[in-house]
Amino acid sequence: MKEKLGARVWLGIVLFGLVGQIAWMVENMYLNVYLYKTVTYDLNATSAMVASSAVVATVVTLFAGGLSDRAGKRKLFVSIGYILWGASVFAFALITKENSAKLFPSANAVALTTVMIIVMDCIMTAIGSTANDAAFNAWITDVTTSGTRAKAEGVLQVMPLAALLVIFGIFDSFTQNGQWMLFFGVLGGITTIMGVVGLFVIKDSPTLAPKKGNFLRELIYGFRPSVVRKNRDLYLIYAAICVIGIANNIYMTYLIIYVEYFLGITDYVLMLGAILILSAVFSVLFGFLRGRISLKILLPAALALYTVGGTLMFFARNIWFVSVSGIIMMTGYLWEMALLSACMRDNTPTDKVGHFQGIRMVFSVLIPMCLGPFIGAYVSSTSNGVYVDPTTGAEQPVPTNYIFLAAVIVNLLIIIPLAFMLCAKKKGEREGDGAAAYAETLENGNEKQ
Repeated sequence: MKEKLGARVWLGIVLFGLVGQIAWMVENMYLNVYLYKTVTYDLNATSAMVASSAVVATVVTLFAGGLSDRAGKRKLFVSIGYILWGASVFAFALITKENSAKLFPSANAVALTTVMIIVMDCIMTAIGSTANDAAFNAWITDVTTSGTRAKAEGVLQVMPLAALLVIFGIFDSFTQNGQWMLFFGVLGGITTIMGVVGLFVIKDSPTLAPKKGNFLRELIYGFRPSVVRKNRDLYLIYAAICVIGIANNIYMTYLIIYVEYFLGITDYVLMLGAILILSAVFSVLFGFLRGRISLKILLPAALALYTVGGTLMFFARNIWFVSVSGIIMMTGYLWEMALLSACMRDNTPTDKVGHFQGIRMVFSVLIPMCLGPFIGAYVSSTSNGVYVDPTTGAEQPVPTNYIFLAAVIVNLLIIIPLAFMLCAKKKGEREGDGAAAYAETLENGNEKQ
C-alpha cells in the first residue's frame, strides 16, 4: 500500500514552505539589491552581509533545533517564529541613509547604514532560522516517511522559485519604483499572518516526544568524529550539498544586479518568471522519474544540465538566450538538490532530527554563504565589471558573466563526494554500513520512493 501525506500536512508544507521562502528571498536577494541601490555599490559589503547572516543562521539553527528536540514541540517554534520574522522584515524599511543621518549627523551615513542593515539582517536571520531552518525543517522530517519524503522534497525544492515568481509578479515593481517601505511592509505582514495561521494548521507529530540529556553535550554531538564515521553517508551527502550551495551563491547573490546592470535588461520580470516556471515544471516532472531510473544515472544527468546551462549563461546576452540557458541551469540545480535532500532526510537519525538541522546548516548555509558571494565578488572585480550611469557618467562595479563560469567549475566538485559514495559498494563495506547502503541506492535506484 502506498504511503500518503494527509491534506493538513500538505497544506502546512505548501503554505509555510512558500511564505518561508518568500521571507528568505527578501533576505537573500532583495536585501542585496536594497543595499546596492540605496546605500553602497561595494560588492564586498554585500558579501560581508551574506556571510554574517550565514554564521548567525548556522549557530542559531544548531541551538534552536536542539531546543525543539528537548521541548518536544515544533508548532510553537514555527508559529511564534513566523510572527516575529515578519516584524523583522518590516524593520528594514526604517533603515535608510536619511534616517541614519538624522539620528547620527556626525557619522558617515553610508558606513553606518551599511552596519545597521547587516546587524538587522543578523537579527532577522536568527528569527527566521529558528522558525524555518530549525523547527519547520524538523517538522517536515517528523511528519514524512522514507516513502513520502521524495514527493515532499520535490515540492519544497520548487518553493524558492515559486517565491521568486510571486515576488517578481506582484511586488518587484515596488522595488523598481523605490517603494521599499511598501515592499518590506507587505511581505513582512504576510509572514506574520502566516505565523498566526500556523497556530491552527501545524500539528506536531504524535511520535514526537521531549528529549532528555545534557544539552551542551548534545549540541556538539554531530561534530564528533565517531558520529561522523557512524553516519558517513549523511556527511557525504552534506558535502555534496555544500558544493552545490557554494556554486549557487556565487551567482544567485548578485543575479538581479547582474541582469539589470551587466546585461542591461531592466524589464526582467517576464524573463525570470519564465525561467522559474519552466524549471519548476521540469523539476516536478523529474519527481516521477525517481524510483524508475537509477540515481546513478539521474545525478550525472542533473550535473550535466547544470554544467551546460551555466556555460551557456556565460555567453548569453539577449533575453531569449538568457531564458533558455537559465532554464537548463536551474533545472539541473533543482534536480541535484531534490535528489540529495531526500537522501539526506532518509539518513538523518530519527532521534536527533532537530539537532541535525544545525549540522545541515553548516554545510548548506554557513560554508556556501561565506565562500560563494566572496568568490562572485572576486571574480567580478578581476574581470573588470563596470557600469556607467548614462545620466551622471559615474562608474560603479557590477557582477560579470564570469560568476556563472565560476559556479560551473565549483559545482563539478560534487563528483568528489559522489565518487566516495559509489566506491563504498565496490570496496565491500561491512553489512549495514550506511555508505554501502547508499551506494546500493545509487546503483539500483530507490524503489520505495
